[in-house]
Amino acid sequence: MSHVFPRHTKSQPPVVMRGDGPYLIDTNGKKYLDGSGGAAVSCLGHSDPDVIAAIKSQIDSVAFAHTSFFTSAPAESLADRLIAHAPEGIEKVYFVSGGSEAMEAALKLARQYFLEIGQPQRHRFIARRQSYHGNTLGALATGGNAWRREPFAPLMIQTSHIAPCYEYRGREDGESTEAYGHRVADELETELQRVGPETVIAFVAEPVVGATSGAVPAVQGYFKRIREICDRHGILLILDEVMCGMGRTGTLFACEQDGVRPDIVTIAKGLGAGYQPIGAMLCSGAIYAAIEQGSGFFQHGHTYIGHPTACAAADAVLTKLTDGGLVNRAADLGDTLMAALTDRFGQHPHVGDIRGRGMFRGLELVADRDTKTPFAPEQAVAKKLKAAAFEAGLICYPMSGTIDGRHGDHILLAPPFILTDNQVDELTDKLSTAITEVLV
Repeated sequence: MSHVFPRHTKSQPPVVMRGDGPYLIDTNGKKYLDGSGGAAVSCLGHSDPDVIAAIKSQIDSVAFAHTSFFTSAPAESLADRLIAHAPEGIEKVYFVSGGSEAMEAALKLARQYFLEIGQPQRHRFIARRQSYHGNTLGALATGGNAWRREPFAPLMIQTSHIAPCYEYRGREDGESTEAYGHRVADELETELQRVGPETVIAFVAEPVVGATSGAVPAVQGYFKRIREICDRHGILLILDEVMCGMGRTGTLFACEQDGVRPDIVTIAKGLGAGYQPIGAMLCSGAIYAAIEQGSGFFQHGHTYIGHPTACAAADAVLTKLTDGGLVNRAADLGDTLMAALTDRFGQHPHVGDIRGRGMFRGLELVADRDTKTPFAPEQAVAKKLKAAAFEAGLICYPMSGTIDGRHGDHILLAPPFILTDNQVDELTDKLSTAITEVLV
């Protein structure tokens, strides 16, 4: 009997033994192609020698030092490298241990910023339905993932939600892509007028929605309109790139492709590529200056922020993503993956949409392709697909509740950037096996 508290008490997962490039191997010797990078984490695969060497070297020097006493060379180097590639105006990095922590730091910094500049009446956040921003209470409240939120709703901070930018489901017949993007972006203006723009701290969004809806990118022009609305009312734009950032969509920061500048941006997952737990919250120079020239103290912190070993691992990862050309490879390989998915599933009667950017792709599953009718929730399509793919030797990320938290199913794919063309074929072959078993 295991004493580990598992994610699901009704099932016992196999024990992982080792990693080999894009594969994970269990103690029975079964090999699984990691087609989702865990949860869009393992962008370099599972046995990168340079990252492993960086971790060993740092541990030989010093594994940990608390940031109330010391900074460290890995933290300084990683911060310099991030800022060198960050969106315009982003000047400071706050290191944490994961995505939820990064979002909590972002929300708290945004609130403190307005306290520092004399606007304490700002206490609300606005986000989008069918979003996900983490599992800690502040991040969960901001997110729009209905089934995750429901049990803990009485504990949550005040947040309101507008429509997502979800073209497959939301764009009306005869409506141009640009008009659709502006229409759903303008819901932010409507909500600001409803609650009072002077009470709002920030608008929070994922540039490409991750697990909740399955790699849904905003249409071109949407985020530029959002930025205009934020600027008009003096509210901050917080972009959550925990899942879609760090090269996953084909640029280091996902928002680069939308031509938009955030005030705060959060990253994690691909930053450490799974080799160490790490995340980061990056903020503008203006926000940092308000703290520096005001109280001088960000009223927040965790024991393991700026962990030297985690930062050393992430610095090695980031070096490979940037100088090593793996972000560019993710863009090119993403085109290959999209072509393979389209060739295999583009006319499948139960695949309604194939979408995403770079190595971040989603397939929305439907009972009827012409009407876009989803499968009944009772059919548990996502759960069955996950099991069938795993049996076939493929790790992927199916989820239900794609449309509204209850209806709809999709498969999220976020494989390592190191895949070969043959492994792309292997991924689509194994996914086809699973889909055929469950849906045909």
